[in-house]
Amino acid sequence: MSPQQVRFKQVDVFSEAPFKGNPLAVVFDADRLSDDEMQAIARWTNLSETTFVCRPTDPEADYLVRIFTPAYELPFAGHPTLGTAHALLDSGYRPRRTGRLIQQCGVGLVELAARDDGSMAFVAPPARIEPLGTDALEALKAALRCDDIDYTVLPPCTIDNGVRWVVIGVASLEACLTIAPHSHFAWETVQKTGATGLAFYATHAPGGPATLEVRCIVIDSEHVIYEDPVTGSANAAIACLFAARERRPGSQYTVRQGTAIRRDGRVIVDYGDDGKIWIGGRSTTIVDGTVRLA
Repeated sequence: MSPQQVRFKQVDVFSEAPFKGNPLAVVFDADRLSDDEMQAIARWTNLSETTFVCRPTDPEADYLVRIFTPAYELPFAGHPTLGTAHALLDSGYRPRRTGRLIQQCGVGLVELAARDDGSMAFVAPPARIEPLGTDALEALKAALRCDDIDYTVLPPCTIDNGVRWVVIGVASLEACLTIAPHSHFAWETVQKTGATGLAFYATHAPGGPATLEVRCIVIDSEHVIYEDPVTGSANAAIACLFAARERRPGSQYTVRQGTAIRRDGRVIVDYGDDGKIWIGGRSTTIVDGTVRLA
């Protein structure tokens, strides 16, 4: 391979079929790249995240991953964690531990495991849960104008696991799928909390396509509001909230996300007997090749 090229894959994460999940660009052999070059590539791919696989500095880790949006670097994100692990294994990498990977990233070490069904899962990082202040909660109520939001059992809160979310339970599935929090008033409230965006969840009826429906509305550094197709960090945050408040929907549950934007993302959440919370799903390689650097 030319020294002016690096290996590249683009994968679809949290989907059982191509083009239904959340795309991720993965750049290998990235130790030679500067921070500015990584940011330039991420800006060019124009995906929500692009990851760069480097040699680890921690002896316990299989690899180090750096995660960039088009505008800045993240310490952690869920679909980049799963997608990078899939791309690495798809490239022929052999883990030090059979069926296990240890990823080093901005929040430290993240454990991943291969599942028998071909999916992978990562252990949710520790999450800091904080209730919204009275002023923020009242502002959110006024901005969202939705009578179906749960303000009592699991009231809206901020959850930070490397990415900060305002997490909101919605009593009605229909309301969850149709709520449109695009007013400047709503986003002023979100930005004051330091959050990346709003994560809504609602429960499906028994026998439905999943246990929960999730939607994530994001505001980026350019103040552009968009809906994320499938979001690992937000699903990890919701799972941690359920565990902390003793509201788990069983030892395992499933999530559908992306419905409102014609995606069909699927997430599997497992509560381990050891206290670990696993966030899993399938990934598919869509593009396999190289990136020209000069």
